[in-house]
Amino acid sequence: MTMVVSKVKVTNNPADKLVAAINENRTAHKVSTLTDNPGLACIALQYIKAYQGNCNAVGGRDGKKPPDSQFAEVFAPNCGVEASTLAPITGRFLGCQSDYVHAPEAFSEILIRDQKSLDILYNRNHTQLGAAVTGTDGGSPYFWCVLFSSGKPNQTFTLEGGVAKITKPGCFSGANDECSGASDYWSPFNGMWVLVTSVLIAMGFGLAL
Repeated sequence: MTMVVSKVKVTNNPADKLVAAINENRTAHKVSTLTDNPGLACIALQYIKAYQGNCNAVGGRDGKKPPDSQFAEVFAPNCGVEASTLAPITGRFLGCQSDYVHAPEAFSEILIRDQKSLDILYNRNHTQLGAAVTGTDGGSPYFWCVLFSSGKPNQTFTLEGGVAKITKPGCFSGANDECSGASDYWSPFNGMWVLVTSVLIAMGFGLAL
């Protein structure tokens, strides 16, 4: 399975980069690009949070998904999306694992796994999408979610006041946000620094005793 690796310069937000990877692959297969809807993207982040960090509930025989009623009752209000502007969800990608990978790899290795995934990716009924990425409390497990919709862009998933509520931790596409220090949370150097700091603190306590 040949996938196109995104080289588009986008914001320092892995959810934006995930959208770029999807649109580049649609273009490569002569399918129209999709509008990035921040209201739908914020809902994708709420969708992730409904799993409460339970990676085992994603995919496989024990896979679960939040009830559709939560879109209007929970997800939309949490994002400041006007419930009357919700539109049908025409497809969804959801992946989770303990190790963080960057958006192009998450797209090709975690979200796109079989023919069903490709059918969703290249579906011509989609008009817009929203992507979200998060880790539990800034760490693993890491979740990636993309929601697709057939709603009319700029008229569906409309935000009250035109701005989505920024809900942390995690990030969503189209928010003009650098994911609350996503580069800090998910940098390999950050994990090393946390480890070194923990060791030094532990040594300090040891010496104090």
